[in-house]
Amino acid sequence: MHTVIRVLVEVLIVIGLSRLVGLAFKSIKQPLVIGEIVAGIMLGPSLFGLIAPSVAANLFPPETIPFLNVLSQVGLIFFMFLIGLELNPKYLSGQLETAILTSHVSILVPFSLGTVLAILLYPLVSNGSVSFTAFALFLGAAMSITAFPVLARIITENNLQGTRLGTLALTCAAVDDVTAWCVLAVAIAVARGGGILSALPTIVESVVYIGFMLTVGRWFLERLAAYYERTGRLSQLLVALIYMAVVASALITELIGIHLIFGAFLLGAAMPKNADLVRELAEKTEDFVLVFLLPIFFAFSGLRTEIGLLNRPDLWALCALVLLVAIAGKYVGTYVAARVSGINNREASALGWLMNTRGLTELIVLNIGLELKVISPLLFTMLVIMALVTTFMTSPLLEWTYPKRLIRLDVVEPELETETTTSKEYKILVPIANPSTQKGLVQLAVAIAQPGASITLNNQKSAIVHPLNLIEFEEDYAFESTPLEANRLIAHRHQQLEELINTLEPPDTRAYVHPIVRISSNVARETAHIAQIEQADLILVGWHRPAFSSNRLGGRVGQILTTAPVDVAVFVDRGGERLESLLVPYSANIHDDLALILALRLLINQDTCMLQILQVVSENQVKDELSYELETMMGQLPTSVRDRITINIIEAPEPIQALVSASESVDLTIAGTSRTWGIERQTLGRYTDQLAIECRSSLLITRRYSQVTSHLASVLPDVSTPESALSK
Repeated sequence: MHTVIRVLVEVLIVIGLSRLVGLAFKSIKQPLVIGEIVAGIMLGPSLFGLIAPSVAANLFPPETIPFLNVLSQVGLIFFMFLIGLELNPKYLSGQLETAILTSHVSILVPFSLGTVLAILLYPLVSNGSVSFTAFALFLGAAMSITAFPVLARIITENNLQGTRLGTLALTCAAVDDVTAWCVLAVAIAVARGGGILSALPTIVESVVYIGFMLTVGRWFLERLAAYYERTGRLSQLLVALIYMAVVASALITELIGIHLIFGAFLLGAAMPKNADLVRELAEKTEDFVLVFLLPIFFAFSGLRTEIGLLNRPDLWALCALVLLVAIAGKYVGTYVAARVSGINNREASALGWLMNTRGLTELIVLNIGLELKVISPLLFTMLVIMALVTTFMTSPLLEWTYPKRLIRLDVVEPELETETTTSKEYKILVPIANPSTQKGLVQLAVAIAQPGASITLNNQKSAIVHPLNLIEFEEDYAFESTPLEANRLIAHRHQQLEELINTLEPPDTRAYVHPIVRISSNVARETAHIAQIEQADLILVGWHRPAFSSNRLGGRVGQILTTAPVDVAVFVDRGGERLESLLVPYSANIHDDLALILALRLLINQDTCMLQILQVVSENQVKDELSYELETMMGQLPTSVRDRITINIIEAPEPIQALVSASESVDLTIAGTSRTWGIERQTLGRYTDQLAIECRSSLLITRRYSQVTSHLASVLPDVSTPESALSK
């Protein structure tokens, strides 16, 4: 088979497997990049080469490896350019003195421990052809690195970018990133020069070039940015000039004697941080780099990772020691420095776990070390395992140390500062996917929550409606998921929600509507979690058709119905704006109780509203038989409310068809999930949804969370029996 064809087949397999494994890791709340690194290792001798050595040898023959190396190096150059491009000086604006101290101590401690560890490892796992100085410098750099891109995405996904912890972590990581790359540059210079003295010319030339790029180079880049501002678009000519500059800068640093990646990173860091230019340039660059080139780098690294080299207990013990030194050095250094700077215990601990994130940045460092023969394949494998473990553990340890309920207390959101939370508030959480099309959903929530101007009830709860917009990032490492860009998107969504709120009627209800905007990696799970944190009484969600199913109560709606630990109502909007006539089919189960309670809230809050309670009985049932609780509740309602309620008991063989017929003459049907009405969850995880399909009016489907508390009884304290309880 021709070599080019082999390489293309390899690329096809690499990209496909990287996506599959990456998505699997995302499903367990891990960065997609961890899955892609694991996919690369799976293709190498650690798994594929172990279980099918002949197939692996035919698929990845030695003659194709140089091609993969070239593609991976091009990917690294442009990925490092993206990292530099995203390294915005704004990240250095928060708690800078504390961040500099914490960051430098978090480098110094693991670096020192790494050099001490080098004394033990050098005679055991080095290849003997490298000097101890270069070996110790590389091991120290590997121990002290923090992956700024992965850390930034973890901060964004956990909505930490607006907190003290998130701001400090970003600043520490930015300082750490710059310092660590400088240390690595020195280590490379020493490794190539053979010693400190031999490396001095390379170090001096590197400093001169950095100064050149931050002055003359920046001046040139500012001219390009000015041209972009005049034209308002990133033309192909401008992109070509920038890419040429990236490659030229990479070549210069390679010729100086450090590495290609430093020139690319330096150019990205020197680029003017014009928000529109950076966004458009990142979006044009990242898709091809992240989807095509980086997985090849992971596969190339995986082909050089051989876990089978750890074939003795003493080698696994050394690997555990490497892991322990890496974790302890970074955590202890960060924690102690943060505590000395006045950071409280919990935040200092969370910061220590965040700074332990190594990810792809560590893999880049290790590949450089292996390429220069500073570290042996055995030590390379140990350090790859360390990179994976330290990155994998960050999210769960962060959640354990700094749970989301504490993030809520630490985050600063202007719209929440004005509200006074009390235990008497009735809260409705309204997930909004598209603010421009879901006004009806928010208007219904307001109608359920807040009493109308014409009626005031004794002990009536005050109410809050939270329109909830969750921004879900589908891509990993994408520019849109950087903290600064995420903040821009959050501000834009807030503005959209405020515009929606300003259209609600009547105007005085708008004061009770407080939007929440969050970043989320799983909309259904995050909705349920926020409902717990906000102590919501009800989640009111709009129906949408799942992408791969005709089932109306599947997808995210089905997940919320299944998992949310509060009452849930699903609104199927037929487009009608009036809520003058309501229909509640009632069969005396807890879900029908919730349907009735919501209908009564609407009835009480709007004095022009009429309610019909429909009971469908079979031939052997007594037609005038009502549940005891329903009769009790009806007897305690004020006359002006009770007079607007009619109870219709009919005999029919098919309850669903009777309900569909009755829905033709009303504005809104409110039905509890049950087999009777054709909206019950089945044992195989599917929902029957006949009523959702056939109902002639708008439909509100209710699912009660608690299986114990009587829901109808809960409405009675809000309604006084004497007529004097009603006033205008």
